[in-house]
Amino acid sequence: MNKALRQLLLQKAAQYNVPSFIPNDPIGIPHLFSQKQDIEISGFFAATLAWGNRRSIINSCHRLLQLMDNKPYDFIVHHKETDLKPFLHFVHRTFNATDLLYFIHFLQWHYKHFSSLEDAFVPAENYTSENVAGALLHFNSYFFTLEHADRTHKHVAGPQKKSACKRLNMYLRWMVRKDTCGVDFGLWHKIKPAQLVCPLDVHVARVAHQLGLLQDNKANWNNALALTARLKEVCPEDPVYLDFALFGLGLAERI
Repeated sequence: MNKALRQLLLQKAAQYNVPSFIPNDPIGIPHLFSQKQDIEISGFFAATLAWGNRRSIINSCHRLLQLMDNKPYDFIVHHKETDLKPFLHFVHRTFNATDLLYFIHFLQWHYKHFSSLEDAFVPAENYTSENVAGALLHFNSYFFTLEHADRTHKHVAGPQKKSACKRLNMYLRWMVRKDTCGVDFGLWHKIKPAQLVCPLDVHVARVAHQLGLLQDNKANWNNALALTARLKEVCPEDPVYLDFALFGLGLAERI
């Protein structure tokens, strides 16, 4: 990677990895909370709903949290079936009440067995693979352990279908990365930042292609790995730090 491109990526990452980035991004939703499980749950929903207009995503997240009395972990763990009636009218794009009720059912089941959603991705004591493909595969299989999951499969991606897994990789970035800037949370420690894969959607793929980081602008798993490999040339221990640069150049500056 040439010096000018390297400097551009580092400059833009520093520009957007700042607290002022938080309120207008879906990551602002988990930043409403301080308890680990509240952050995990609200962040998981925010990442799941993160497609389309950012303001619409944030508004949908607030509506969902209000249905949980803004206490997501307490609601997930202690709710009864009768408490779910208000959720029957929830919809965000193609994510509807059927999907939401399955998510709630899964989360309640999971937190009865584990104290953190991290264990849904990495059940072992630590994670030793080169990248998070194995963790995503495990989560995809584990998430659909319960009955009545058929319709909801399209809302939880997996690399086995060559999906870029943008929203789950973004969620893992939030949970795993930690620096002094205060945007990402760094709550999880089984996965290292160096193992993360860059969240890749059509906007990031277009920017990466224009910058010469990808051979084409397709948002798929192979390109997510290829882009991450290029970013490791700049930040080998924390490649997805540069996701801030690509996001900023794509949506904020629209290069």
